[in-house]
This record gives sequence, C-alpha cells and structure tokens, in this order.
Amino acid sequence: MVGGRRAYFRTATAVCDTEVMPESSRPVPAFGPEPLTPTVFLDRSAFVFGDRTALIDGERTFTYRELHRRSTRLAGALSQAGVSAGDRVSTLVPNSHVALESHFGVSWAGAVLNALNTRLSPRELTWIVNHAGSRVLLCDQSLADVGEAIVAGADHPVQLINCGAPDDDYEQRLAAATPLHLDVTDELGMLSLNYTSGTTGHPKGVMYSHRGAYLQALAMVAQGGLDAASVFLWTLPMFHCNGWCYPWAVTAAGGVHVALRQVDAGDVWSVIGRHGITHLNAAPTVLTMLASHPDATPAACPVHVAVGGAPPSPSLLARLADLNLHVTHLYGLTESYGPAVICDWRPEWGALGPAEQARRKARQGVANIACSQLRVVDADGADVPADGATPGEVVLRGNVVMLGYYRDPAATAAATLQRPDGAWFRTGDVGVVHPDGYMEVRDRAKDVIISGGENITSIEVEQVLVRHPGVLEAAVVGVPDETWGELPVAFVAPRPGASPSEAELIEFAQEAIARFKVPKRVIFGDLPKTSTGKIQKFVLRERLRG
Repeated sequence: MVGGRRAYFRTATAVCDTEVMPESSRPVPAFGPEPLTPTVFLDRSAFVFGDRTALIDGERTFTYRELHRRSTRLAGALSQAGVSAGDRVSTLVPNSHVALESHFGVSWAGAVLNALNTRLSPRELTWIVNHAGSRVLLCDQSLADVGEAIVAGADHPVQLINCGAPDDDYEQRLAAATPLHLDVTDELGMLSLNYTSGTTGHPKGVMYSHRGAYLQALAMVAQGGLDAASVFLWTLPMFHCNGWCYPWAVTAAGGVHVALRQVDAGDVWSVIGRHGITHLNAAPTVLTMLASHPDATPAACPVHVAVGGAPPSPSLLARLADLNLHVTHLYGLTESYGPAVICDWRPEWGALGPAEQARRKARQGVANIACSQLRVVDADGADVPADGATPGEVVLRGNVVMLGYYRDPAATAAATLQRPDGAWFRTGDVGVVHPDGYMEVRDRAKDVIISGGENITSIEVEQVLVRHPGVLEAAVVGVPDETWGELPVAFVAPRPGASPSEAELIEFAQEAIARFKVPKRVIFGDLPKTSTGKIQKFVLRERLRG
C-alpha cells in the first residue's frame, strides 16, 4: 500500500454470457504487453519530433531531442545524488523547464515525483517533505529562502539542489551526469505523490500510478483536442495534480509547451499573441482577469480553454467568446488525476440560444474516456434518478482514481464507498444527474473554500485561530468574491475576558499558514450551533449574504 502497489477503486470485472478463460490458464502474450507509463511519450516525441520545439521557457527554447536528453541527464544526476528506486524527490519550482523535465527525469531515475505547491508556507511544505520522506529537493532560486527553511526543518537528511539560473547547481549536475533511463516494471507502481488538504486539516498524500497517469494523459489529448500543431500555455501550475497530466499529454501530442512562471493577465495576452497559443487551462479567476484586462483583444486563432471550479457566468462566457477564447468546463480532484469529468459538448447544442448554451456549459458533464462512468448516489449508495433535481454524492472509480492516500489507510477507508459492484471513491461533492446523463455539481465538498483555484480547508484555518490564547472557538466560511471566486472569512468567539483584535488574529494566522488561506475578515461573536453542539456554518454564510 505504501509503495503504491495496490490499486483502489478499480473497475469491476465485466460480466458477459461467453465463457471466460481462467486467468491462471491464459497464455502469456509473446509480444507484450508492456507496462503503461506516461514517460514513454517523450521517448516517442524525441524520435518523431526531435528537431521541433518542445518547450519555450522565457528566452530559452528546447527541442524534443534536447528535452529528452536533459531529462535522462536529470535521472542520472539524481542517481549520482544517491536517489534509489522508490525514493521521493520533491520539487519547489514555478512552471519552467525544470518542472517539465522532472515529470520525466524523476521517473527515469526510478523515483517518485512530489511536486510542491509554491504558494504554501515553509512550515506546511516542511510537513509534506517530512511525510513524503523526500531525499532530494529541487528548488528554484526565487524560492531559495523557502527551500533552505524546509531543509533546516526536515526530520531527515534532504539534499537541496538549486535551479533556475543558467549556471546553477542543477545545470552543473546535468552537465556532469551520465544519462539514465530506467524502465518501469510495474504500471501500478507509484509515479507521483501529490498532497491535498484533507478534512482533518492535515495534507494527504495522493498516490498516482504510472498506468493512471498514462491513461489520463491520453484522455486529455483526445478530449482537449491536442495535436502536433498545438501550442499550450502553462497558466495552470504543474504542481496542481501534475498539471492535470498535461506535461505528459502535450508531449504525447508533440505540441509546444510555453512556460509561464507567474500568471499576469497582461503577460498572458502578450504570450497568446506572440506565440499563437491554441490551448490553456485555468481557474475561473484567471478567466475573469483575462476578460477584464485593458489589453484584451480577440485572439488571432481560437484558444481552447479548459476551466475547473465554479462555472463561468453567462456574461463571462459571452465576453470570452468575443475574445476567441472557447471554454470547456471540467470537474475533478487531486484524487482523480485532475479532470475526471468533462462537459463533452454536443454539436447540436450549437443551435441553442446563448442562455441555454451557458446552462449546458455550466454542467460538469460526463466521465472522460479514461474514467469509469461516474455515479451520483444517495445515502444508501443507490443511484439517484436522472431528473436534474434529486441530489446525491458524486462517486468515482477506475483507472484515473488514485491508488490511495500515502501512509494513511484510515483516510483511504473513509473515502471508500462499498457498493455491490465494487469500491468507489467518495468525492464529498453533491450533484444531480440530468435526463441526458450529464452531471451538475450543486455544492462543493463540505466546508472547502476555493479561492483563486486553490483549495482552503476551513478546519485547517480554524485550528490555527484557536491556538491563539484569546480565541475560544472559530469557524471559517467562504464569501463570494468577483476576482478570487471565494475569500475566507472567520467568525470568532473570544475567550471570556479576552478581546483579540482583527489585525492581531490575521497576523497570527499569517505566521502559520499560506497567505491565501488567511481570513480576510474576522467577525466576533457567539457561534450558532445545533442541539448537538455542531456549528451551523450555513447560518454564518447567510449572515454574510445578508
């Protein structure tokens, strides 16, 4: 389980009328099959598209042949640094050539990639590196202070390799390394380890398999419309669910990666025009920024935009269409390799009026081609009727659902729904199924606030606030915001005789957690509760709306 050898939420064995040969007596194929892994896509593209541009990173450009060579040298450098099979390698880097190279080189060293969220605090990142047991940390020079703090706070030796400059430690190690390319022998082995906040407020390590990432990448190629003419702009961080598996998907298609280290709407429009961007993925916040920016002008060619999170409003969709940005709504979680569900657009819907088209686009849709059919179930685990009104919990399973939570069997068990047809992953999200089979999320996972595309677990923030000596109880909820989608707001009941100020509590929280998680407002008073003592957060949300 810890090594990622056991797959959870697998598709149930098919039942048919024909006799099935027992597995023990089936002949072994003479010519395969080979274990599935997404790193083979770079092997192919280096052969087929070797002289074509693979990556544009600022002033630097790399061909597919160069990207392949550098990734094998990264594998060799990691091996020379003492990395062995199964070891974890953490990266703390923005979207860059290092971020892309690590999606291949770490695996070719036989190791597991742990891409860290650059927006987290040093304290949070140190916890993740300790839990993962990472041996090496690749750290961009812009985050050098954070990287040093992580290494200093680690409970085991972590080797720091600085990167991001022309002649840094990373480049020197690549130049001196012997290329290495270890083959994958177990497609259900762990490829990457991504951390996401859980209901306890502590990050949980989500284990991805080689097989799952391979199939998810192919699904993104097919349903994202990628090919060798695609030019993909990295507005989505590669540390988010391994960039929804697009590092491997764009590579499989032979398209061009364009790295964007920071998302600035003006820069995005400039890059769209300069490089002829055809695809990008983004949070709703980014779309709002693009639509309202003074430099916004219609793109010369259609730009296909995949967006997760809250659905864009009809007015925003109309504005984006005028700018030649065409939106597809997606749904997924870290546990599902990113987008497991896509609003698969039907050609006949193009004849509908703008308002109805916006309603259709707001749906999360149907399972992607690599995911088993999703379900929306009631409290007993039975499917809800497809009437567009009856709510239930969205559950998923199949090849693009995680192996499980790393070193946390209790959390894996809690996320598992057992049905007569097998085990399903419980998303915690409430949705309905429309008569045409398309799913629509009606409420997000309980108490999770989505701000600027980042998930904020309310209980994590609450646990920080109640550590303050003047705080008796705290509850954190999200308030709608035009720019960020939601912002966290804290309701605090002070201890008797204490009178902490709003500024004091905000400063206290900033010392413990990432700034995007810190409440933007603190409201003091008693907290509404049920008869059993549970805080009624829906009442707090109503107060904010009032």
